[in-house]
Amino acid sequence: MNLFLKKHVFFLIVILAINSYSNPLEKIKTGADNFENYLPLLKNKNIGIVTNQTGILTNKMHLVDFLIEKKVTIKTIFAPEHGFRGTADAGEHITDAKDTKTGLSIISLYGENRKPKPEQLKGIEVMIFDLQDVGARFYTYISTLHYVMEACAENNIPLIVLDRPNPNGAIIDGPILEKEYTSFVGMHPIPILHGMTIGEYAKMINGEKWLKKSSNCKLTVIPCVNYNHKMHYSLPVKPSPNLPNDQSINLYASLCLFEGTNISVGRGTEKQFQIFGSPFLPKSQFNFTPKPNFGAKEPLYNGQICYGEDLTTFKKLHRLELQWLISSYKMTREKTKFFNSFFTKLAGTKKLQQQIENGTSEKAIRKSWEKGLKEYKIMRAKYLIY
Repeated sequence: MNLFLKKHVFFLIVILAINSYSNPLEKIKTGADNFENYLPLLKNKNIGIVTNQTGILTNKMHLVDFLIEKKVTIKTIFAPEHGFRGTADAGEHITDAKDTKTGLSIISLYGENRKPKPEQLKGIEVMIFDLQDVGARFYTYISTLHYVMEACAENNIPLIVLDRPNPNGAIIDGPILEKEYTSFVGMHPIPILHGMTIGEYAKMINGEKWLKKSSNCKLTVIPCVNYNHKMHYSLPVKPSPNLPNDQSINLYASLCLFEGTNISVGRGTEKQFQIFGSPFLPKSQFNFTPKPNFGAKEPLYNGQICYGEDLTTFKKLHRLELQWLISSYKMTREKTKFFNSFFTKLAGTKKLQQQIENGTSEKAIRKSWEKGLKEYKIMRAKYLIY
């Protein structure tokens, strides 16, 4: 082969290699897109489906519409926090309704009815679960998963989880939740960043016997294709109203701890979970004024000037970041009003608040997590798919 031809072959190989890695999102198939593996399981069955606006295929078609097109009989839609269309505020009461497009009944799994009741499951032969998680313990979709699995186990209904990538990949960090602080924003003894897909997490709930009476859900996970935990994955739609982009999703686990303090995380602005501040922090060049908007009808400090930090261009995090929490506590006026009771639920332990109040260094705080994280990683490894 002459030199001219060798050069052209070399450049062709380089171009092909660049193209193959330039947009990995095109190569990833979610569980919903892996339909050849679950459609046969739905044939001639009455289906219940737990989903919201994130339950879409690559072509942006919603899973519900896709299943109807494929002549699958859907009996009921079950919706998590934020509702079926994902438009409700965090914590907002959601009423049962009908989907205007399909006429299907929608049952809310948020508020008092977090677990499907036997009468709500009557006639359902298979349940499908398709929600986009973000890899954080206090993101309530994994709590909804727990209750759905428990209801399916109790009513002998098989559950099919359509897996989706974790946009925070394999990041594992934070304190392990202690049993006495179990709540809807933390149901299992895992760290704040758990490093699993929702399908892997479902396997762990079953395997660790976390369901009531150690019951076992008849579980099938439809995996993603061409995916591993090291791959970047940008969500095609907002998983909830106040996580508008990749930056907010990456910062979410770290900044959400502020929800248990007197610090705003930017609800009522267009930079939710990318900025933080309060009227009680020192005046600075950066400030914002929360106002009611989509996803925050009554934002914290509505109409008041908040001083803090803008993290919209901060480098991507690969751990739970504590620096902003610690510095905000040190700088805030009236320290006795900094933390509220919700902080312990989010942290999953009283120790973190005590450590910050006692002036414990960040290095020492992280050191206190090491044993729990090591044990968690051993447990997690049993359930990994990717």
